[in-house]
Amino acid sequence: MNKKMNDLEPIKRKIHEIRGRRVMLDFDLADAYGVDTSQLKRQVRRNIERFEGEDFMFEVTREELSRCQIGTLNIKRGQNIKYLPFAFTELGVAMLSSVLTSTIAININRDIMRAFVDIRQTLPALATKKDIEDLQQRIKALEESSSITQAEVEETKQELNQVYEALTQLGEKKQEPLPEIGYTAIQKRRQNE
Repeated sequence: MNKKMNDLEPIKRKIHEIRGRRVMLDFDLADAYGVDTSQLKRQVRRNIERFEGEDFMFEVTREELSRCQIGTLNIKRGQNIKYLPFAFTELGVAMLSSVLTSTIAININRDIMRAFVDIRQTLPALATKKDIEDLQQRIKALEESSSITQAEVEETKQELNQVYEALTQLGEKKQEPLPEIGYTAIQKRRQNE
């Protein structure tokens, strides 16, 4: 059975990067397997020796959860999570197949493993440490140019505020009437003398 890559898209959207690892969270896996998250966690805890080490599974912190902006959480704003989710790496998902042995879980696991492989193949690999250093330098240069641009924007903002204040003062200043000029004005002045 050869899966089309489009069939894997929903799964690939649920693969997140946390602590520099590609992972799936327990509630997404439970949803895919058709079980409750609590049941999945219970099975994992009963077989915890299979998941020892962060290369298989780890518990996500609140800070990590808020940073990774996971859109799949079915949590209303302001509501707290009672239990922090487990994050399963590719190895951890493979190990889940030995814990969850239903036919659905086995079939879903195949698709999840295909999604991990597809993501790994589509992402460009950094060949050397030099490539990483080059990327870090580029990012640093972008951050520096961003701060310079921000300073220039602030400076321009201050100058525009000064111009606005000057225009406001000019608009509020009472203007004296201009002296009359021409033949009529001369005649009026002679009469007033």
